[in-house]
Amino acid sequence: TTHTAIMARALEIPAIVGIDSIMDLIAEETPLIIDGEAGVVITNPKAADIKKYQTLRRKEQHLRKVLLKDVKLPSATKDDFPLRLVANMELIEEIPTIKAYGAEGIGLYRSETLYLRQQRFPSEQEQFQNYKKILSKMRPHQVTIRTLDIGAEKSLTSTPYTDGANPALGLRSIRYCLHEKEVFTDQIRALLRASPYGHLKIMFPMITTLDEIRESKEIVAEIRAELLKKKVRVADSIEIGAMVETPAAAILADVFAAEVDFLSIGTNDLVQYTLAVDRANDQVADLYDPYHPSILRLLKQIVDAAKSRNVEVSLCGELAGEANFFPFLLGLGLNELSMNPLSIPQVKRKLRELTFRKANDLVEQALQCKTGTEVKSLFNKFK
Repeated sequence: TTHTAIMARALEIPAIVGIDSIMDLIAEETPLIIDGEAGVVITNPKAADIKKYQTLRRKEQHLRKVLLKDVKLPSATKDDFPLRLVANMELIEEIPTIKAYGAEGIGLYRSETLYLRQQRFPSEQEQFQNYKKILSKMRPHQVTIRTLDIGAEKSLTSTPYTDGANPALGLRSIRYCLHEKEVFTDQIRALLRASPYGHLKIMFPMITTLDEIRESKEIVAEIRAELLKKKVRVADSIEIGAMVETPAAAILADVFAAEVDFLSIGTNDLVQYTLAVDRANDQVADLYDPYHPSILRLLKQIVDAAKSRNVEVSLCGELAGEANFFPFLLGLGLNELSMNPLSIPQVKRKLRELTFRKANDLVEQALQCKTGTEVKSLFNKFK
């Protein structure tokens, strides 16, 4: 779930991470087979290896064609429970793939990619043109744009701040934006200017306090008033949401839900902060466990809190595209799942084969489990 892995997945590049000193072990120009699914690198593959993987690749391409036949079918269970399937997006170049794989919109556009690609702060006009193009191309579908989330493993060389001893706990995401108001207001102004060109939703990341939500909303309101005074067009209605990525946000989900139009669960960081495991550190990678019972209970708590306030709740972490985990997420009663677009056809196929009632029963069983191993075993047996 590191930024590098997410980017590789989005670009359909087979990748393996966490292998120390790889360039000391393998000489340049060495022929390789990289199996990203299994986490295997084969050096100097034999003819039998090449034949095996060519066969696997053909099977994968055939399966993809079969799944793509269903992309325009309704996104609902056999007992008619609707679940919107949308895409996570890194790059504007992904939009043709997002459409081809049947996404009903973009549930998470990681706007920091615009900053990271050029290692500098883009101007307001550059951002406006980028957001306008995305909204126009995806119209009439929704586009949820997450405001700048830099810090931790996503850093800019142009920022004057050091990461500190614990970068994941430092000046990142909304904390950075509220600290560097000029950077934040440039982005908000660009977003509001682009809003008439499609269905825009704005989402604030790494929220931990109510004050952060209120201050961010005030900035949006002030810039909106400023633009309207200058006769600049702004969409009449723009939904504002908050991400739930920390235990603090999960515990206060009912409080936050009363202040926003929607909540979006970011499981990549929620798992990291709940289990105190750095998701970019391969030395503790085996402890990063989304199946941990505490994660399941937090997910249930967040969804119930949103429902109690009659607020939509989505999930946009990499967990959304996990085939084994999907029935549990369905059973929670989420309104939307946002995932890598390549995962959408497979998830839709599974969605249309299940009933919400059966998935809800799975949730009740899973919440009784005491270990991650028990949860995995339960999910593996579910059909």
